[in-house]
Amino acid sequence: MEALFVSTGVVALAEIGDKTQLLAFILAARFKKPWPIIAGIVCATIVNHGVAGALGAWITAAVSPEILRWVLGASFIGMAIWTLIPDKIEEEETQVAKRFGVFGATLITFFLAEMGDKTQIATVAMAAHYASPILVVIGTTMGMLLADVPAVFIGERLANRIPMKLVHSIAAVIFAVLGVATLLGAGAGLGF
Repeated sequence: MEALFVSTGVVALAEIGDKTQLLAFILAARFKKPWPIIAGIVCATIVNHGVAGALGAWITAAVSPEILRWVLGASFIGMAIWTLIPDKIEEEETQVAKRFGVFGATLITFFLAEMGDKTQIATVAMAAHYASPILVVIGTTMGMLLADVPAVFIGERLANRIPMKLVHSIAAVIFAVLGVATLLGAGAGLGF
C-alpha cells in the first residue's frame, strides 16, 4: 500500500503547476465541458502511466539490484530538482480539438504532454522502486486526477491562490528523501 500512497501524493504535488494541469485549465476555459475533459485525462493518464509502469517493472527485471539502486536514487534526486522548475504549455497543444472534439483533444494532448514529463518519469522510477507497478500506476493516476480535476472545475482562479513554490518545494523534498533513502539502501528488502 506504500506504493499506492506515495505515488499518489508525490504525483499530486508534482502535478500542481505542471504543463498538464495548465492544459486542463486551458481546455476547461476554452470548451466549458468538464466531463469529456476529465474522461480524456483519465484515459490518457492510464495509458501513459501504464506504459511507464511496465517500463519500470522491466527495468527492475533487467538491471542488477546494485546498479538499480544507484540509478533510482539519482533519478529521484533529479526529479527533486526538476520539480522546482515551473512548466509552461504551448498553445499548439490545445488546437487539436478542432478535429477530434473535446474528449479526443484532451486524450491526445494529455497523452502527448505527458510523454517525457516529470510525472511519467516519476512513474517509471517508482514502478522500478516498488515491487507493485500496478499500485504505482493506480497511485500516479489518482495523483494526476487529484491535481487536474479541480483545475477543470475551478480554472485559473484556483491557480492564482495556490502557493506553487511551496507545493513544488514539498514535492521536491519528497523526491529527494526517496532518492537519498534509496541510495542508502532503503529498498534493500525489495531486492535493491
